[in-house]
Amino acid sequence: MAMLEVENIHAYYGNIHALRGISLNVEQGEIVTLIGANGAGKSTTLKSISKLIQPQSGRIILEGEDITDSPPHELVYKGITMVPEGRGVFAKLSVEENLEMGAFSRSDTQGIKQSFERVYTLFPRLKERRSQIAGTLSGGEQQMLATGRALMTSPRLMLMDEPSMGLAPILVESTFETIKSINEEGTTILLVEQNATMAFSVANRGYVMQTGEIVLHDTADALRKNEMVQKAYLGMD
Repeated sequence: MAMLEVENIHAYYGNIHALRGISLNVEQGEIVTLIGANGAGKSTTLKSISKLIQPQSGRIILEGEDITDSPPHELVYKGITMVPEGRGVFAKLSVEENLEMGAFSRSDTQGIKQSFERVYTLFPRLKERRSQIAGTLSGGEQQMLATGRALMTSPRLMLMDEPSMGLAPILVESTFETIKSINEEGTTILLVEQNATMAFSVANRGYVMQTGEIVLHDTADALRKNEMVQKAYLGMD
């Protein structure tokens, strides 16, 4: 049984048919990446899974349980968390207050303390700046904070939407090292990423999306060697 199964999802923005029968699965312990051009439907797929938009048809299954009609806050209790595109930190709250917000669904005081330690170990910069107002952090620091806030939910499945967007090259590399570390510590990850080279460097498998549809699915290594993928997404002629 897969941890996550998405079955024939159709989703709309008004009259725009954004997802046209998306099906994918994520096994426990994997990093699975979704790649594609702008407007392909990658972020919409994550928003459909996390219920930020409601699919018009299809099913979403988490470890055998149909969660298609579950509201977003319930999914957090079920172990799904999302690192949104654009970071989405609470700009007027401090770093530590943002992290506390991530633990809103929890009551295990000792576990929350351990999660703080985990986040501050992964991101020493956040520990240094824990009293700083989040809106004054750099883009890279805000990405760390958004990821740390998601980790505070103690997730089993993390949805990550464009974590490298707008970051300097040196920060992109460290971001993907962190993603790999989070996965190695036991969190399954579904990753939307425009930087296909970096996505394939950490992913087990990948799906390629075009205009709301899955057009290719394979191991990350096989996709990296695929001629169409090389031309379209890896900048190779």
